[in-house]
Amino acid sequence: MAQEEAIKLFGNKQIRIVWDSEKEKYFFSIVDVIQVLTDSVDATAYWRKLKQRLKAEGNETVTNCHALKLTATDGKQRLTDVADTEQVLRLIQSVPSKKAEPFKLWLAKVGQERLNQLQDPERSIEQAIQDYRRLGYSETWINQRIKTIEIRKGLTDEWKRSGVETDLEYASLTDIIYRAWSGMNAREYKELKGLRKESLRDNMTNVELMLNGLAEAAATEISQERNPKGYSETAAVAQEGGEVADAARQNLEQRLGRSVVSSKRAKQFTNPLDELPLTEQTDESEEISSLYDK
Repeated sequence: MAQEEAIKLFGNKQIRIVWDSEKEKYFFSIVDVIQVLTDSVDATAYWRKLKQRLKAEGNETVTNCHALKLTATDGKQRLTDVADTEQVLRLIQSVPSKKAEPFKLWLAKVGQERLNQLQDPERSIEQAIQDYRRLGYSETWINQRIKTIEIRKGLTDEWKRSGVETDLEYASLTDIIYRAWSGMNAREYKELKGLRKESLRDNMTNVELMLNGLAEAAATEISQERNPKGYSETAAVAQEGGEVADAARQNLEQRLGRSVVSSKRAKQFTNPLDELPLTEQTDESEEISSLYDK
């Protein structure tokens, strides 16, 4: 199955979803749906008990549900029970919840959004911008984040062209780039920021985003020039791309007198000039800081 994983927001709750391009339908993480509907402190246990009861009743919805590998809270991919839209609607009938009707409307909206995005890819970018705004990110950070998404897409396309195949290889190459410029792999970087389920990139500061974007853009350019074949050759290129950003990081840190790899999360920065020494701040600092959410 050609699988495209994403996260959609229902209010402020995250729901992991997968788009199956062959069946042309969405699959939703059942545990995430249960969490939204019930606000349970242990949605996994709730679903386990509900699943047992529905199976005992001979419920076909549960019988037809299957599992897909989705990114878990620790960043690793694990088999997770999923359901398509029709199955989720049937499951809602078995879960007493005041959010049932709003959730049904949300499901319909998600489906319509996908149809619109297939007709106009720019809509997916517009949706991402809206989601980031709803989560409280600044406009400047959002603009930078959208640029890095485009850069990342170019890099993964290049990796695919080079013969990189498995999810494990993609994750390994990403770790090589992170380590080359920041000194940490993804897991260590997330630990520095105190992250669990949250996206690392969604919690990078502007400078971190720019450096990682530089590393990935450099890796893409070098790969297009070198035309590597397979994982090993591509890994060497990823290392070089990361080293380009590492040189830029060291140059900047030498001028700042401090590290730009931060334990802070993006939304903790209220002013872009907080990342510069006071001597470099100008009279425009108040005007620029107004672009950032507090």
